[in-house]
Amino acid sequence: MPRLSAIIITKDEAANIGDCLDSVAFCDERIVVDSGSSDGTVLIAKEKGARIGFHDWQGFGAQKGYALSLARGDWVLSIDADERVTPELKDAILKAIDNEKISGYEFPRNSSFCGRMMRHSGWFPDRALRLFRRGKARFSDDVVHERVICDGPVARLKAPLTHYPVLKLEDAIRRMDSYSTLGAKKLVASGKRVSVFKGVMHGAFAFLRTYVLRLGFLDGAAGFMLAVANAEGTYYRYVKAWLAGSRRE
Repeated sequence: MPRLSAIIITKDEAANIGDCLDSVAFCDERIVVDSGSSDGTVLIAKEKGARIGFHDWQGFGAQKGYALSLARGDWVLSIDADERVTPELKDAILKAIDNEKISGYEFPRNSSFCGRMMRHSGWFPDRALRLFRRGKARFSDDVVHERVICDGPVARLKAPLTHYPVLKLEDAIRRMDSYSTLGAKKLVASGKRVSVFKGVMHGAFAFLRTYVLRLGFLDGAAGFMLAVANAEGTYYRYVKAWLAGSRRE
């Protein structure tokens, strides 16, 4: 039986999946669950030796939950296609899974925005629980911003995961549109009352939180651009939810 499984969900990730899979080559099995790629993602994953699963898109939580159901390892490492496990993190992971007292591990992420590694702006250390014992953890059902729910002690690793979510400004715009749409669906489902005014207020606070409270100004121009993107994404999330609600009335 495999000891360590890596699970990755994909949709049109041909530019990322090869390097991602190479970075987790130390795992006993690598599972890619695709939701309808048309750019060669699946072919690249097969060529890299990954086990492929297919699942219609139902949100991040459901997608990762399905990927988890395919894993056979005692431990599971969940990473995204735009993330890379560094050699330092690899060593830390292999050592960590020998600890019989721990059920899950968080580690920080080094994330890049338009070519700059962010050290502030809420993007670092940005710890996430990504390594856990199979059978001791599950994914939340959230459509977006899903999380791992772990039953048992959770520890932290110091070595970071490398993350390349935004290579250029166009990526930030696409990401903002996609995530605001998913966030709007979540808002509508929650039954909360929303309005354009609330969108403006929450958007303004998102900028303040990123650029001032989380010291985004120390990240230079990239920090300012990220703060603006966060503000716009928050504003559009509320406006999209408001528009969806008004159409139903």
